[in-house]
Amino acid sequence: MKTKHIYLYIFLMISCLGCESFLEEDPRDIIAPENFFASVADAKQAITGVYAIYKNNSIYGQVGLDHFYDNGADIIEPNRVADFVAPIGNYTMNESVADESIQRMSVSDTWKDFYKIILNCNIIIDRVTGNTAISQSTQTELIAETRFLRGLAYWHITNLWGDAPYYTNNLKINEIRELGRTPKATILTGVLDDLQFAQNNLKSSYPAAERGRASKWAAAIVIAKIYMQEKKWQQGLDKCLEIINQSGHQILPSYAAVFNPANEYNAEIIWSLDFAKDIRSQYEEGLVDEAGGNLSAIWGNGNWRPSMFNPRLRDEPKNTSQRAALSAALTANGEAFNGTGLQIASKDFAEKFPLNDLRRPLNVLDNYLGFDLAFPYMPKFMNLKLDTSPRFNHSDNRLVFRLADVKLMAAECENERPGGNPTTAYGYIKEIRERAYATVAEAEAIKGLNQQQFRQAIYNERKWELAGECMRRYDLIRWGILLDVVQNLEYRFWKPNENIRAWHVLLPIPLQELQLNPKLLESDPTNNGYRN
Repeated sequence: MKTKHIYLYIFLMISCLGCESFLEEDPRDIIAPENFFASVADAKQAITGVYAIYKNNSIYGQVGLDHFYDNGADIIEPNRVADFVAPIGNYTMNESVADESIQRMSVSDTWKDFYKIILNCNIIIDRVTGNTAISQSTQTELIAETRFLRGLAYWHITNLWGDAPYYTNNLKINEIRELGRTPKATILTGVLDDLQFAQNNLKSSYPAAERGRASKWAAAIVIAKIYMQEKKWQQGLDKCLEIINQSGHQILPSYAAVFNPANEYNAEIIWSLDFAKDIRSQYEEGLVDEAGGNLSAIWGNGNWRPSMFNPRLRDEPKNTSQRAALSAALTANGEAFNGTGLQIASKDFAEKFPLNDLRRPLNVLDNYLGFDLAFPYMPKFMNLKLDTSPRFNHSDNRLVFRLADVKLMAAECENERPGGNPTTAYGYIKEIRERAYATVAEAEAIKGLNQQQFRQAIYNERKWELAGECMRRYDLIRWGILLDVVQNLEYRFWKPNENIRAWHVLLPIPLQELQLNPKLLESDPTNNGYRN
């Protein structure tokens, strides 16, 4: 799916759910039935448009969801004070700040894009259902994919905001803007229904040209995660075992191979969003600087995220007198330190990562080409190549789900379920441990523990294995230990340990949304605690 052109159809016309001008429109007046979905190709292109929204900087592009799921925890921090990433990671967020947008990096942008996804998915389902131009079997498959994309959006929304507006019909805009917040539990019931339908009707895999599409196993992973959130351990384990035993995905023998950009569709990766160099997104088409210049011509049009992990030369090396020599060595390699350094290994993470763990070099880089670095970077997401991966124009896929996560989930479910056995639980992560250590004895160091000891081992194992993969802060919240962990952190520039409060497990609904729809405050006048 690394296409040269993305046809957005309704997504270009329905461009801003939060804009007052748009709220005056009725999508069913904008989208004339005779002009859309006259064929299967029309419906597929509309679904491609939904994937395009997921690739926006506010969600899976750049580090949109990283801010919510990783920053402000114990794995990633920036290498300097940076205003546009600080509010969440430094716990200085409020509902006014949530509206501020720099490079499509605000809470408001994420809220709007998720609800654009939902609006568009509801329209697609409405247009496909009963469409005589599309066979019944194809209707089912298209609806299944759309329901996955909708269910995933709602799952993220409940993780970020808890109770939220919820609708699954093709409503008019004046109906949507009057929706209050639906309880999280009710939303997740609907999400599980969407995702199970998707798992039942999606394919297990796709041909090469369509490998960026989500398979039934991506839906199954989110189902398992919801069961684990709800502490339904047996159901979570059963779902994990479906994936492990039936998906055909495998744990690779090498940790480094999982992140090799030359093998982005390897057997361990269950779903990744595909990006291509020199593809302009809807957002990037409109990028201008203060003088009116086209920033997309400067920053490129592909995946931005690797540049957030790449070092920038002005910060390196540790011995600044060697900067010219480092630059020359990089040039000789066809590389450059031309990133931002805004996603580096945190002080806590770099200092605690076991030295004998073979995953460490992919997660903590403090020396490159013989030069000691001022900051520790996370090379598994870096791409320094100038010819194939220039700054802010990377073709690297965005990894979303992989089998190692599922194996760790299965181990946790086994350990936590009534009658569970920690030794059995270890069996699920045996392959992960054995590729992470040079000897069997080191790998089996967590074998034979009791339930509480193995629980702590899983906490740590997920930290080392899944670092930077949008899991950590989510995990700490569902385990109920975010506050305790953060209060014991030491960051280089921020003070999250001093700023964090109990309500920071959720985000505030942005002020603009509250002004447009006061009903969002009816069930919770505190706005998730931010008005206390």
